Order: sequence, then structure tokens, then C-alpha cells
Amino acid sequence: MSTLRFPPGSLQDIEQAGKEGNTNVESVGATHQLESGVSLSVWWDEPEDQDPENPMNWPSTKKWANILTISVMSFLVPLVSSVVAPAVELILADFHSSSTTFPTFVLSIFVLGFAVGPLILPPLSELYGRVIVYNITGVLFVGFTILCALSHSEAMLLSFRFLSGFAGVATISIGPASIADIMPREKRGKAVSLWAVGTVVGPMVGPIIGGYVAEVLGWRWIFWIISIIAGLVTIVALAILRETYPPVLLERKARRLRKETGNLNYRSRLASHLGLQALLIQSIMRPSKMLLLCPVVTASCVYVCVLYSIIYIFFSTFSIIFQQVYDFSTFDSGLVFIACGIGTLSGLVYLAYFSDKTLEKRARTARMITPEDRLPFLITVPGSLSFSLGIFLYGWGVEKHIHWVVPQVGTAMTGFGYILIFTAVQTYLIDAFENYSASVNGANAALRGLAGALIPLSGLNLYKTLGWGWGNSLLALIAFALAPLLWILAAHGAKIRRIRLCSLKF
Repeated sequence: MSTLRFPPGSLQDIEQAGKEGNTNVESVGATHQLESGVSLSVWWDEPEDQDPENPMNWPSTKKWANILTISVMSFLVPLVSSVVAPAVELILADFHSSSTTFPTFVLSIFVLGFAVGPLILPPLSELYGRVIVYNITGVLFVGFTILCALSHSEAMLLSFRFLSGFAGVATISIGPASIADIMPREKRGKAVSLWAVGTVVGPMVGPIIGGYVAEVLGWRWIFWIISIIAGLVTIVALAILRETYPPVLLERKARRLRKETGNLNYRSRLASHLGLQALLIQSIMRPSKMLLLCPVVTASCVYVCVLYSIIYIFFSTFSIIFQQVYDFSTFDSGLVFIACGIGTLSGLVYLAYFSDKTLEKRARTARMITPEDRLPFLITVPGSLSFSLGIFLYGWGVEKHIHWVVPQVGTAMTGFGYILIFTAVQTYLIDAFENYSASVNGANAALRGLAGALIPLSGLNLYKTLGWGWGNSLLALIAFALAPLLWILAAHGAKIRRIRLCSLKF
């Protein structure tokens, strides 16, 4: 009997290795004998494309139930990040404070949790599974949101806002990995687009809700209502979500076979040879290593984090700008986020039509599909141009006191461009690093969370120094200057991924 050794490459590479015709591996159900003559390697039942335990073979209804649940959770958490924006003046009055940093920091501290959580939660999902991380963090998120409602000082509110962001970021940092577990490449774009729109629209819907609730019921009721909704979503998630990560599922299968047969030699083909402590350290370090050592990850994440920072500068200053320049009320200033949301939804429609078309065409003609197919100029060029032009139009519309519709059109263009770039990068990274999709998305989420938390703190000072027009022109120029990064990756990404640093086993 010949032997088979499986390198720790992508899951699809491993699956392909098992299908090669020159590997005379004797299969007994889900097992075959390895070189040692002792270990029995556990894999999917043959034929692999019909094994119901393989998440790739789940019925469409089950797949989309999981995707929709994760998408709703990923919509709710970013919504909470900005929901208090219109109510900061009421909070300051309640705490008898005149702080000048609190209005932006109460938003930024939540996003700072977005920066810390992705360094820990995605690696844990690659050790223990996606669902257990979703469930535990979902319960914690509800608890911390309730404590925000009970806060009696700025420090207490800021502390629990941070912890809410840390717990809530699980679905944002792990969501694309869950989608990659159950959707083939050529169908992945639409699913990631649906997930991504929630992460972008959520912060735009939040102030609309927050402005109304704060004006009618008071700011504490913002958190009480959010905690009730989050609790219901968590209960639904507990009922619907099922584990999707293949190494965890195969380890469960191996454990079941050991129990049923009494043979302790059954071992998952994807099991690591490292001990728990070494494996935990390796997993926790993986997002940082990918971000620092892999140029394609670094370039992609830097571009997205700059765009994300600009978006959060907008979120933290929209209400203030429209109240000062256009005399909007607390409730009206929450409504200004609608335009950006409409632009984002328009981008989703655009993505739904164009995103998977190239991959589906290649799949029909049996041509090789590469991760770089996720960065077509048809998406990245309109996305980068629309984002920068929208910022420019918004800034000068406000500067010249043109009718409020003009800057709103600018924010709609910005939302349209952002969702195109954000989704293109997300799908590119998970296609390029399928086996570590949670970690690479965690690296992306951590960097943009850190930038989104800290850079908006200087937003008002930027506008005070340069004005609405020139301040936003500077942001537009920075965004446009970084746009060629994705164009370079689209043309030469495959070569860059083959250099030694990107070839390291993380």
C-alpha cells in the first residue's frame, strides 16, 4: 500500500491530492492506511461531493440560513458602533461633562475593540470552531450592551463600549471564513457581498435609530433596545448556526470513530501535529504574521483601512457638520446617513451582477480560477474613483453651503465606492488564503479597526485647520493615491504571492 503525505496547504489542495489517480490509497469508508501502518486518516466519505457532513455539500437552504444569520449579526454590531453619534450631547449633559474628546471617542472606543478582537477570536475559531466563538461572543455582546445602558459615568460607558466592540467583532472577523467554508469560489462573491453590505450599512442605519430614540425616550433606551434585539438575534443564531470549519468537523468525526470502534488510531487528516500550547501560540500569532510578512495582505489591508478610517471620520462628524452648517435637529442629523446607505446598497446591486461572472465563466470553460480574478478593473476602478470623487463633492458642498442634497450625493458616491473595494478585497484575501481565511480576515479587521478607532479622533481638528473643502480634498487625494495598489495586485498578485514571505506556512 502506497503512502500519502498531506502538506498544510489549502483545503482544496488537500482535497485535490486525495483525488489524484496515481495515489493508490485504500479507502475504507472515511479512512485509509498511512505510512506508519498504525494511524487511520479520517476524511470525507466517498464520493466527497455527496458527503452530507461536508459543508460544501449542504443544501442551499441550510447554507443560506447560516449566511443570512451571520449577515444579520454582522449588520447589528457595526450599527451599535455609531448608534450613539446623534446623542453625544445628551450623554454629556446627563454626566454633567464638557469633554471635547468624548463625542468622537465614544465611537472610536467601540471600534478599538474591533482592532483587538480580530487578533484573538479568528485564531480561536481555527482551533475550536466557528460556532462556539459566535455563541459565546454573542452572549457577551448582549451583556456588555446592557451594562452600557446602566453606565453612570463617561469612564464606565467607554469601558463597556470597548468590551462590546471586542465581543461583537467576532462575526465581522470570522464571517467571510464561514462563507468560504460552505461556498465554492465561483459562488462566493454574492454571499460575501451580502455579508459585507451589513458591515457598511450598519453604521449608517445606527444614527437614524439613535437620533429618534434619544430624542423621544432618552439615550439609555438606545442601548436597552439594542440589547433586546441582540438577544433575539443571539437566540436565533444558537438555533440555526452549525459548525462549518472542516478541521473541526473531521476531528469530531475521528473522535466519533474512536468511540464507536474502540480504535484510538483514527486521526483527522487535517489534524495538527503540534501540542495545544504550541498550536494556540501559532494561531494567535498568525494574523500578525500574515499582516507583517505577506505583501499582498499588507497592501490590501492598508488600502482598506485608509478607506475605513475616512468612512469613520464621516460617521463621527456627520451629525456635527449638518447640525452646525444646515441647522439640523438631533433626529434630522441621524437621517443624513441614509444617502450613504443608499449608495452602499447600489454598490451591492452592482456587485451582485458583476462579482461572480468572471469566475462562473472560467468554471464553465474549465479554466483555472485565481484569487486575482476577484480584483477586476470593472469593480476596482469604479470603486476607487467613486469613493474619492464622492469625498470631494461632499467636502466642497458643505464648504460652500450648497443645498444639503449636494453633499448627500457625495456621501452616496462614497458609500458606493467603499462597498465595491471592501468586498473585492475580502473575497480576494479569502480566496488567496483559504486554509487561513479567518486569520487573514482577522488581520484585515484588526488593522482597519485600529485605524478606524484612532484616526477619526483627529477628524474635527482636520476640518478646523483646513476647512470642510480642503480637509476632505486631502482625504480624497490620499484615497486616490492608494488605488493603484489593487490594480497592481490584479495584474501581478500571483507573482507576488509566490515570493518566499507569502509562501511561509503560517
